[in-house]
Amino acid sequence: MKSFSKKLVTPALLLALMVMQANAQSIITGKVVNKKDEPIVAATIGIKGSGAGVKADSLGNFRLSTAEKGNQILQVSSVGYAAKETGIFIMDSVLHLRIVLKDEAKAMGEVVIISAGAFEASDKAKGASLTPMDAVTVAGSGGDIANALRSLPGAQQIGEKEGLYVRGGTGEETKQFVDGLLLKQPNFSSIPGLPQPARLNPFLFRGILFSSGGYSALYGQALSSALILETIDLPEESSIGLHLFPQSIGVGLQQLAKNKKSSYGINTSYSNLKAYHSVITQKPDFFHGPETFSADANFRIKTSEAGMLKFYTNYGYSHTGMRNPDIDSSDLLSLYELKGRNWYNNLSYRESLGKQWKIDAAIGYNYYRDAVNTALQNASKENISLTGYPFAEKNTFTHNQSHFAQGRLVLTKGWRYKQAVRFGAEYFYSKDSYLFNDSAALLKDNIAAAFAEADIRLTHSIAARAGLRAEHSALLDQTTLAPRISLAYRLGKGAQFNMAYGIFYQKPENMYVQYSGETHFTRATHYIINFQKKAGNRLLRIEAYYKKYKDLITTIPQIKNEGDGYAGGIELFWRDKKTFKGFDYWVSYTYLDTKRRYLDYPYALRPNFTTPHSAFVAIKKFFPGISFNANLSYTIATGRPYYNIQTSDGHSVIQDEGHTNTYNAMNLSFAYMFSIFPKWKHRDFSGIGFGINNVFGSRQVFDYRYSYNGVNKTPVTQPAARSFYIGLFMSFGVDRTEDFIDQNL
Repeated sequence: MKSFSKKLVTPALLLALMVMQANAQSIITGKVVNKKDEPIVAATIGIKGSGAGVKADSLGNFRLSTAEKGNQILQVSSVGYAAKETGIFIMDSVLHLRIVLKDEAKAMGEVVIISAGAFEASDKAKGASLTPMDAVTVAGSGGDIANALRSLPGAQQIGEKEGLYVRGGTGEETKQFVDGLLLKQPNFSSIPGLPQPARLNPFLFRGILFSSGGYSALYGQALSSALILETIDLPEESSIGLHLFPQSIGVGLQQLAKNKKSSYGINTSYSNLKAYHSVITQKPDFFHGPETFSADANFRIKTSEAGMLKFYTNYGYSHTGMRNPDIDSSDLLSLYELKGRNWYNNLSYRESLGKQWKIDAAIGYNYYRDAVNTALQNASKENISLTGYPFAEKNTFTHNQSHFAQGRLVLTKGWRYKQAVRFGAEYFYSKDSYLFNDSAALLKDNIAAAFAEADIRLTHSIAARAGLRAEHSALLDQTTLAPRISLAYRLGKGAQFNMAYGIFYQKPENMYVQYSGETHFTRATHYIINFQKKAGNRLLRIEAYYKKYKDLITTIPQIKNEGDGYAGGIELFWRDKKTFKGFDYWVSYTYLDTKRRYLDYPYALRPNFTTPHSAFVAIKKFFPGISFNANLSYTIATGRPYYNIQTSDGHSVIQDEGHTNTYNAMNLSFAYMFSIFPKWKHRDFSGIGFGINNVFGSRQVFDYRYSYNGVNKTPVTQPAARSFYIGLFMSFGVDRTEDFIDQNL
C-alpha cells in the first residue's frame, strides 16, 4: 500500500487539469480539411486556456459554444496532422471558420525509431500514448510517477517499498534521470515496510520515457530499466497554487517575465500523518509522523530561439518514528526512528550551434544524510539492553552521508529524414560515509563515461539506432564496453516491429562494496522484440523479451560477483480512447518467468519480489457538464514467493518457503471543480478531491519475516486495510484544460 502522504498529491494533480465549463454565449462554426480539401474526421477544436472543446464530425464540420470574449487562440489538432493555433476575435455572434491542417503523413508514414522496451510519454506524443498527466492521475498512484508507471507492463506490484521493480530486477536496478542527470535519491528516505513519496513534483516534467529494457547508450548504471524525465521549459503563464488537506498543506508560485523569455518559481509543502493515524488505526505504533517537508526553487532563461538555461533545487526533510512487536520475543517492542535530509540541484543548458548541430550540457549535485536509531523496548516503552544474539544487536545507531556530483556534455548533429549522430561524455563523483555504532567506512569513487549513438534510416521502412557506451570506475578499477542497437521495421500506417539488443552494467550497492575488495560491475544482456499498432486513438503493444544476468552479488560464503540468473516474458498493453464515448481506459498484462542466484540464495530461485502473472486496468471519465472527474484502477497479481533462508558454516539452507496470497486492489479517486472568484481578473481553478485506495479492504501480504530461530513468522502487509483522502486545491493563473480536453473528447 502506498503511504498516505503520496495519496495527498493525487487530487491536486487531478484538480489542476479541470475547470468549470462556462455558460455558452458565442458560437464558432467551421470545417477542418487537409490540403486536398478532404474533411478531417474527429479533429479536436478548442479555445486555448478554457474548457471549450469539440470534435469535428464525419464531414469535418464543427460547432463550438464558448463564453470567452475578445482575442482568443483557437487550437486545432488531429492524429497525423500538424497541430495549428489560430488567433480569433469573439463577439456575441456566430463566427465561421475554414481551417486547413498540414499533413504530417510523410513524416509519420516513414519508419520512426521507437526502441523496443520504451514507452514514451511527452507533450510530443499524441493519440493513445501515455502523457505525464496520464501517469500521475492514475487512481492510487499518489502523484508519484514511478508508482503510476506500475500500471504499465513489465513492472511488478510492490507494496512494501518505493521504486520500480522491472522484469525480474530489483528497485535499485531501475534508475531515474532528470534532463540527462542521474537522480540519486528520487524518494524520501526509505523506511522498512512503508513506501516513501517522491521528492520531485510531477508538474516539473513535460516528458517521460519509461524504458523497461534496451535503453539508449546515453544512459548508464541501470541494470534493468531507465525512467528518463524531461522538465518543462517556460510555464504558460504566471500562477499561484495552494492545496489544503487535513494532513498536508502546500503553496507554490511561478512567475513568467513579461517578455516570456524567463521565469522563476518556488514551492513548499508540509505533511504530518499523526492526526490521520489517530483516526485510521495503523499496524505500526507511530510515535512521530510520518512527517515530511520539502521546498524547491527554479529559474529558467530562454537564451535564444532554441536555447534554454534551467536550474532546479530541492530540499527535503523527513522524520518517522514507529514501534512494532519484536519478532524474537512475545512481550518486547522494536523501535525504529529515522531522520533524513536531502538537497538536490540540477543545472542544464541546451543550444543550437547552427548547421543542425546542438549541444546539451548539465551539472548536478546531491547531498543526502540519514540517521537511524533502533532499540529494544519493554512493554512500558523503555529502552532495555539484553545479552545474547539476536537481542544484543537490536540497539543500534546508523549514520549515512553521501555527496554525489555529475557533469555531462552531449553534442548532436542532425541530417535529413531524422537521421542524427550523438556523442558525449559524463563524469560521476561520489563520496559516501557510513557509521554503524562504533565502526565507520568511507567510499570514494570516480566514474568516467563516454558514449556515441547514431540514428540511421536504411530504407523508407527500416531504421536503426546503434550505440556504444564505455565506463571506468576508479574504485572498482574496471572498464566496461556496452554495445546497444535497436531496429524498427514499418509494416503500414501506424504499425511497426521493433527489436533491441544491449549490454548493461551497474556498480554494486555500496553496502556490498565496502565489505569486500573483490566486487566488480554486475551485468545484464537484453533481447527484446515488440509489435506496436497505433491508430484512431487506440494503441496495441505486444512485447517479448529475454534478459540474462551475470556477475550478480552473492553474500554466502563471502561477498563476491558469483551470481547469475535470467528473466523472460511476454507483455500486452491496450489503450482505447475512442470506442466508448467519454471513456479513456487501458489494460496491461505481464507474464514473467525469472530466477536468479544472488545474495544468500542457496541456488537459483524466483526472487521474492516477483510474480509470474499481473494485470492492471485504468478507467477515466470526465463529465464536462458538471466539471467532475472519476478515476478507477484495479490490479490483480498472483502471489509472490517467500523464503526463510538460514545460514551456518558458510552455507545457506531454506527452512521454510511458500507463496503469498493473490494481490488485488481497487482504487477510486474523484474531483469536482469550481471557481470561487469567477469574475476576478486572474481566474481561479479550485476544487475538491477525494478518494479511497484498496476499496474492498483486501489483505495484501507482500512477504514474511522470520525470527532468528525460525519459529515466529510475521506477514509483511500494509499498515491499514484502506486509506482515504479529501482536500481542497486552488490555482490562480494556469488553466491546463486544453490538455485535458484533448485527451478526453
